[in-house]
Amino acid sequence: MAAILLEERTGGVLRLTLNRPEARNALSIELMRGLVEALGRAADDPHSRVVVIAGAGPAFCAGHDLRELRQDPRRETYQRIFALCSELMLAIVRLPKPVIAEVHGVATAAGCQLVATCDLAVAAEEARFATPGVNIGLFCSTPMVALSRAVGRKAAMEMLLTGELIDAATARALGLVNRVVPREGLRGAVDGLARQIAGKSAFTVKIGKEAFYRQAELDLAAAYRYAAEVMTTNMLAEDAGEGIDAFLAKRAPVWNDR
Repeated sequence: MAAILLEERTGGVLRLTLNRPEARNALSIELMRGLVEALGRAADDPHSRVVVIAGAGPAFCAGHDLRELRQDPRRETYQRIFALCSELMLAIVRLPKPVIAEVHGVATAAGCQLVATCDLAVAAEEARFATPGVNIGLFCSTPMVALSRAVGRKAAMEMLLTGELIDAATARALGLVNRVVPREGLRGAVDGLARQIAGKSAFTVKIGKEAFYRQAELDLAAAYRYAAEVMTTNMLAEDAGEGIDAFLAKRAPVWNDR
């Protein structure tokens, strides 16, 4: 039986491919656990500098596995599944390396949540996005958390209340994805972006990603106090000294990731 999560590393880029094409890569318990474990390994792997999450088959991810959700309709079962989903999303945010979603086909419900949670997202022109739970009597409450932090409130509410699909161009206009490219150039565009980021100081990227999410939850004055302390710590790092000296000397920096 084929693995439901494929792992491939090229250079400093770790590619995680959801491999349940027959189920449109629905997030089963097993698949979510696999992703959490893979991200945990990536956190400690100095050779994995950027993570890409992609999907095999015709879709990126169709959300939770509805058949699995109906197999054991008990409160404790649902609590366990949605807690695991939340653990996965937090693992992406807390990973000290950037995570890029490579989106083709549809990304719906928890699949849309996955896109909204990733640090960056590149979509094929044919990609479509929706939080359609309202159509089946299940409001997309956990996808709402990531979606409402990625796009404006009114845009998020419209998606959540109507369940309608939006196209890739609209997703980009709303801020749900960063770039839209032709389907045949999707992987190349993602790989190029990932390699560009992988070439930066891993220490600088780590400190910056953590600071980005922490300051967003603070009030303005507290955010500036926190960011000033982060900048001070960053300035004392070896890579900051190397980067500034290299810039002044008009040469390429040599990162030591510390």
